[in-house]
Amino acid sequence: MNICPYLEFSMQILGKKWNGLILHYLSLCPNREAHFSEIKRDLTDITPRALSLKLSELIKHGLIEKNVQSASQVNISYQLTEKGQTLTAALAPLQAWAKQFKD
Repeated sequence: MNICPYLEFSMQILGKKWNGLILHYLSLCPNREAHFSEIKRDLTDITPRALSLKLSELIKHGLIEKNVQSASQVNISYQLTEKGQTLTAALAPLQAWAKQFKD
């Protein structure tokens, strides 16, 4: 029996600690966008180093993008891409399942 390569691919992303929560967090933000400090503030248990690594990983997968704006000071935010938005939408049934069967 072969394991589905598509499910394996998605689990390689979502099975890593914090990835799914970061994606979910961004999906709840206005414009699906947040600054590093906002993400760190609300995902209280993640270290700054781990958050930085996870954001880079999600950028590599094309699920989020880093937006850099320069004015008098540099302003960096992270935003879900269209690809990331479709993945977070696909997580809704999983969230509903967990709500039903948790505990």
